[in-house]
Amino acid sequence: MSLPSPAPILNRCSPNRCATQGAGYSAVPCPLSPVPCPPSSRSPTPLPLLADRTKAFDSSGIRKVFDLAAKMQDPINLSVGQPHFDVPDEVKDACIDAIRIGKNAYTMTQGVPVLREKLQQGIDKEFGHEDRKVFVASGTSGGLSLAMWSLVNPGDEVIVFDPYFVMYTALTQLVGGVPVVVDTYPDFRIDLAKVAAAITPRTKLILLNSPANPTGVIASEAEVRGLAQLAAEKNVVLLSDEIYRSFCYDTPFVSPAKFNDRTLVIDGFSKSHGMTGWRLGFVHGPAEIIDTMIKLQQYTFVCAPQPVQWAGAVAMDVDVSAHVEDYKRKRDLIYAGLSDLYEVVKPGGAFYIFPKAPWGTGSEFVTKAIENQLLIIPGNIFSRRDSHFRISYAAADETIYRGIDVLRDLA
Repeated sequence: MSLPSPAPILNRCSPNRCATQGAGYSAVPCPLSPVPCPPSSRSPTPLPLLADRTKAFDSSGIRKVFDLAAKMQDPINLSVGQPHFDVPDEVKDACIDAIRIGKNAYTMTQGVPVLREKLQQGIDKEFGHEDRKVFVASGTSGGLSLAMWSLVNPGDEVIVFDPYFVMYTALTQLVGGVPVVVDTYPDFRIDLAKVAAAITPRTKLILLNSPANPTGVIASEAEVRGLAQLAAEKNVVLLSDEIYRSFCYDTPFVSPAKFNDRTLVIDGFSKSHGMTGWRLGFVHGPAEIIDTMIKLQQYTFVCAPQPVQWAGAVAMDVDVSAHVEDYKRKRDLIYAGLSDLYEVVKPGGAFYIFPKAPWGTGSEFVTKAIENQLLIIPGNIFSRRDSHFRISYAAADETIYRGIDVLRDLA
């Protein structure tokens, strides 16, 4: 028995309805029709595709400047927040060797033992805490994301210091938390009285970044100790982002974990060894938090890249002090070149300096700088204020000199 012939496909489309798209005509080829539907005279009702959480913040202004740099010819690029030196050869060789001998599969979520155990030994030696555990994360940004997912419930408050690294407020909002901004202008010092006043029953987390991005300021030992003790008294988690700890020029680095054994620490190899694209970080803190972060990593990042983990174990024995000394010299170079014309705090670490715009807003000033081929970052990307701008002196001396010349002309 033959089947009845189907009705002509084209009869299924009408001026007001498409068989596959609903109201209006289809904007894409219809799988039910040999010819595309005609253009619609009215727009179809949009589907609610994007989650509300994605609307809480814009894409990173830093990335927008990076994209701009790729389109410019010979820009004076003082915007990039990464070392200008390459990965040490012995670290490259270790990664290549790992690849060649087949270290290319998934690893244990918490990291390969050769790296994780070496990290644990160093952490135990530095802090001596009975309950301090480490795991290997897929970059410090991955570690920060896992920390937020593990600790912050919707409505919980997270204290951040303004100016702040761009991810702090964005990730807080992504998990439904509420950023509580504590102002540190004009000298970018931590006022413990302001922090205490900002703590409420909803406060879950305090975020400390020292040496800091974007200011390069290092929190004093008194500030670090006071913050650690305050967090302990209020039963608030203190998260210390220590990715720039190698770059301390005038005073030794002090971690709040020295004063508060419940401190959660995020660190990695990106800045110290020029490995920003390798995505290798680590997190250490109380086992309860670390075990939860490991559980979440199983369902997100899975693990850090295995060859990179083997290279990280080698990187731990590489001396990077020569690079640190070189960046101290660059710090002095750019500070001397600007401090007579700009209101600027001398940075004690990292590789950033955060001057105040000599006229207009920070955004207006940066726009003028970009017109003069100088790429810098407006301060309102890192702050509720639009008064400053960030310079990264992780660049060749020639680039720094060219940048200083433009900035002096603009001032």
